[in-house]
Amino acid sequence: MLNERRAHLFRNGRNQAVRIPREFELSATEVIIHREGSCLIIEPVVKKNNLAALLAGWEPMEEEFPDIEDLPPEDVDL
Repeated sequence: MLNERRAHLFRNGRNQAVRIPREFELSATEVIIHREGSCLIIEPVVKKNNLAALLAGWEPMEEEFPDIEDLPPEDVDL
């Protein structure tokens, strides 16, 4: 993979846009842009998965959990 490549700047309405070459394509749907001197830095936004999203992505289990006998609590001396 190349480390640098010339890209085309163009206008998109009132915004300036850059055509990102395929070898630099980002897998994210959003980016953070910030300036360092005369350079623009484009970084992908990494979305953190939450527990609800993780559980929603799991397939249901085919086997059922076994019944667990509900025993009375043991006496405790304090």
